[in-house]
Amino acid sequence: MVPDNNKLWYKAPAKKWTEALPFGNGRLGGMVFGKMNEELIQLNEDSIWYGGPMERMNADLPTYLPKIRQLLFAGEVEEAQYLAKMAFTSTPKYAGPYQPLGDLFLWLADHEGDVRDYRRELDLDSGLVTVQYHLNGVDYRREIFSSAVDQVVAVRLTCGVPGGLRLGITLGRRPFENEVTMLGQESLVMNGQCGPDGVRYSALMRVVAEGGGVQKVGDFISVEGADSVTVYLAAATTFRHEDPQQVCAEQVAAAANKGYERVRAAHIADHQALYRRQTFELSGTEADVADDMPTDERLKRVKDGAHDPGLVSLYYQFGRYLLMGCSRPGSLPANLQGIWNDQFKPPWESNYTININLQMNYWPAEVCNLAECHEPLFDLVARLRENGRKTARELYNCGGFVAHHNTNLWADTIMNGINTRAAIWPTGGAWLALHLWEHYRFGGSLEFLAGYAYPALKEAAEFFLDYMVPGPDGRLVTGPSVSPENKYRTRRGNIGYLSMGPSMDTQIIETLFGSCLEAASLLHLDESFAKRLQDALSRLPKPQIGKHGQLLEWLEEYEEPEPGHRHISHLFALHPGELITAEKTPELARAAKRTLERRLDNGGGHTGWSRAWIINFWARLGEADKAYENVHALLRYSTNPNLFDEHPPFQIDGNFGGTAGIAEMLLQSHSGEIRLLPALPAAWPSGRMTGLRARGGMEVDLEWRDGRLVRALLGASRTGVCSIRTGIPLAIECAGETVRAEAAERTLLRFDMRQGHQYVITPQ
Repeated sequence: MVPDNNKLWYKAPAKKWTEALPFGNGRLGGMVFGKMNEELIQLNEDSIWYGGPMERMNADLPTYLPKIRQLLFAGEVEEAQYLAKMAFTSTPKYAGPYQPLGDLFLWLADHEGDVRDYRRELDLDSGLVTVQYHLNGVDYRREIFSSAVDQVVAVRLTCGVPGGLRLGITLGRRPFENEVTMLGQESLVMNGQCGPDGVRYSALMRVVAEGGGVQKVGDFISVEGADSVTVYLAAATTFRHEDPQQVCAEQVAAAANKGYERVRAAHIADHQALYRRQTFELSGTEADVADDMPTDERLKRVKDGAHDPGLVSLYYQFGRYLLMGCSRPGSLPANLQGIWNDQFKPPWESNYTININLQMNYWPAEVCNLAECHEPLFDLVARLRENGRKTARELYNCGGFVAHHNTNLWADTIMNGINTRAAIWPTGGAWLALHLWEHYRFGGSLEFLAGYAYPALKEAAEFFLDYMVPGPDGRLVTGPSVSPENKYRTRRGNIGYLSMGPSMDTQIIETLFGSCLEAASLLHLDESFAKRLQDALSRLPKPQIGKHGQLLEWLEEYEEPEPGHRHISHLFALHPGELITAEKTPELARAAKRTLERRLDNGGGHTGWSRAWIINFWARLGEADKAYENVHALLRYSTNPNLFDEHPPFQIDGNFGGTAGIAEMLLQSHSGEIRLLPALPAAWPSGRMTGLRARGGMEVDLEWRDGRLVRALLGASRTGVCSIRTGIPLAIECAGETVRAEAAERTLLRFDMRQGHQYVITPQ
């Protein structure tokens, strides 16, 4: 087995941002470069977005909506797209981007010479970034972390000789540095505003030296002859606080009074309470070769074609670490880059893109035992519902709430941007609402279902009951809409993207309505509303299979100009949905497989997040080695030296989708059934994973050897029936007693489980 494998480490400082090491407490974090004499720690705070909330509705949309629908039904796609480009594009066209907080600079004097034993490390288990080296006969060490307990970044510098530290420290925000003010000899504050109507921010830093002296020089804090130095930094904005500088001052003072060792210990205890819920070990033919290699070197081996099971388990745990670092209760959700961004005009504004990317960010949350990290997404959905009601009413004359393909700090629900191939998509809010349903399915809290999940599901469903229209054949369809970001060839040979009733919309709506019906039944609510849902469900288009044996992406079959497109939206029903399974819908499962094969044969999976989604698809189809091929490809072609995903450029969704995909290969719990090791590849012949979560209120430990299950342990957090889909006979015990299981089908076992009990499952 692979030993403790929870560290990323390197033998040299980072030369570029995608080599630096991330840290965060959900809200406040940064990137450590590990430079010796000129350390750079790039900083982020999750509410630093440019600009304020805006009224961006295009007042002409309601006028042109009926005409555009008529044109699409008539096959006049080009004319519909011409009008929609003008009538649906918001005014202003774009919302502002997520931006960096700034940079923390540490200039160390007399720091040139002979360097030995350099090591830059991220310890996933403790949440500490460390830099250590031996320079001119002296040992130096730094520790950096962001505390969720004390809400500060702490940077600790020590050296091996008394009085050996001499350095200057300051903050900057090039090229938008507004104001840096000294607050006495030991503290400074950087204040500014993100645009004329944007948030005001403060970043306040205090330097505490042991031994030596501290004084201000310009807008630097100079430390002379210290034994150790600790920097405490807090940041806040007017998004949460009326007086962010005062909040920062209080947080820094509290941390400094508490002292570094206590702040550090509280951080580690808080971090490990989440991180240590899971362990993951893999063995394989090359498992031991790379264990002692720096992370960038072992990644290079994989990029050269080698296989490294230990790197897979490290990548998995790194994904969990990242979710903890950029999404905690009280923070904002993880955006396209989590919270880590060094650009003032980042790609795609580093938005919350809700036609796949934001949802993928949260695929690991439940199964990987980080359910609390899901909460910021639920908070965003609550704000989207508020704004989305207005958008539904004023743009579409519909009830419920709607959100399109992008949103931001202000929970904007209007179309964003001039790329109508992406923007005119009204289904993002519905997909997000399904995340609350998933949280209920894993945890089982009826209080959460009644107070949070069902109201969101119902409002999303109310919108589509009003929004959908009957097509010429009487089926209910959405539109105008898109299959996110993809295109087709029209009858005239031109490029089309707008359509009525794209497959993904129908699949999301069918899943949404089904979830609403189940929730209403559990809560004994809304019989008349449930009847409307059932009537609408009966009129939705059914999945169709095309001439290549593939699932159709649109209501009719078109030539595809880009058959290897990165989005594979019409397989939502396979994953994360569950309308398609190999057991219950075998014909559709075969069509889904053919769809994947055609995408990959034509160059699909070329972006990191798309490759990650493909892992999940193959896992759902039980294609273990194909799933693993894409895990290997994700590492080989779409992973940076610091293990950040590469779209390109960096997007964090691929990390989270990859982590979720690895979990999906080892445990599945959709469609009311548990599957143990459903897509275990030959490359992972033996291994062990503890702490996975399954729908139905279960925590699952797995152990396997030579490609076969050795033992599974199911811990029940609620009473109910457990169904296990299995291809081998299983024995089930609880407290040493045999548990009677009923064979509901040839490959399906069912048994009663009781809250608080553990069940040991072994092959017979």
